[in-house]
Amino acid sequence: MRILAIGDIHGCSIALDALLAAVNPQPEDRIITLGDYVDHGPDAKGVIERLIALHEKGLLVPLRGNHEQIMLNSRADGKLLAWLSWGGEATLASYSLESDRKSLQDIPESHWDFLENKCVNWYETDTHFFVHADADPDLPLAEQPEFVLFWGLCDRPSPHFSGKTMVYGHDTQESGIPLNLGHAIGIDTWAYGNGWLTCLDVTSGKVWQANQAGQKRLFLI
Repeated sequence: MRILAIGDIHGCSIALDALLAAVNPQPEDRIITLGDYVDHGPDAKGVIERLIALHEKGLLVPLRGNHEQIMLNSRADGKLLAWLSWGGEATLASYSLESDRKSLQDIPESHWDFLENKCVNWYETDTHFFVHADADPDLPLAEQPEFVLFWGLCDRPSPHFSGKTMVYGHDTQESGIPLNLGHAIGIDTWAYGNGWLTCLDVTSGKVWQANQAGQKRLFLI
């Protein structure tokens, strides 16, 4: 069984499709997506549809990112301006049936259910743990503040007391190369900003990447 972590997708369904084709997930594999499926990129709707299909097959553990949290908060309080300023306009456009009308009502209930009830805040294995942004190094995962999990931004996170390797997104590596600190590996490689979408096999260190042009590459870290 492979443990496969995928970084921030941000509506880049072309890159996601190319990446999944390269990785070729098998029924015994487990895929952990690190959140930020929506905003900025052109096809948040398509990304969520693909992730729901993977989840229904039992392949996917989806984490929630700060962009999903902003989106859910906007639905709860009816205030869209904060979300739109964080890239939500692109997300609404991907769901819109009419170019001049963009509404939360266009988003299917199954997509809201996925974001609210199927996504989790963290995940761990015997050797690694997975978060969207960061983790307090002195706290167990079950006691982590949501603000740290969703919004923490540290380009050199400290080792966690558990001794497990943290795999995280959120902190954009504009070079396109994952940041490997040994005790932590950052795999947000700027998919929506003409960068790459990354999948890391945490056991072998193999990295697959794809971009919105459909290009692919493979290397080890």
